[in-house]
Amino acid sequence: MNYWLIIIPLISSLLGWAGMKLGTWFLIHRAIPKRQAELAKAAGVAVGAEFSLSTIEEKIKDPSNVKKIMPLVETHIDDFLRNKLKQKMPMIGMLIGDKTINSLKEVFMKEIEELFPAVLSQFSGNLKNEIDIPKMVAGKIAAITPHQLNRALSPVSRYFEGVAALIGFLIGLVNLAIFLSIR
Repeated sequence: MNYWLIIIPLISSLLGWAGMKLGTWFLIHRAIPKRQAELAKAAGVAVGAEFSLSTIEEKIKDPSNVKKIMPLVETHIDDFLRNKLKQKMPMIGMLIGDKTINSLKEVFMKEIEELFPAVLSQFSGNLKNEIDIPKMVAGKIAAITPHQLNRALSPVSRYFEGVAALIGFLIGLVNLAIFLSIR
């Protein structure tokens, strides 16, 4: 057997790899930048259709999530009544003790528990008016440089280059088998 015949699968593998390498380079550095504005707008519309702020609004207003926030709020109110109030208004600080602080904290916590859902609802409603998801996504995608795209897609393109090299090698083996069978 001639050992030079093994070159056929190796050359096929190299051609498969080089073809994929050239294709990904062309795609990243030529095709995508020319159509980046269109792609960005289409991606923004697609993301906007799949992702809505209503879902976030529901999560924000969910009573169980409000209850998760309350210990943090209570800690801040306690710190305010025990420390900051006394610093800002020393006369009041001298007149209130632990019992009054605990009573005030209890009243504030009940009021905040009733107030939070309305405040969070208003906040999320304002977010819905201020945030345009399709426009935001389109802007971010339009700002991606070819270098950033190349870095992001590098692991994927290496995978496809390896697959193309393997397929090229297999095609080379098939060609070698055909060559040897007709010889």
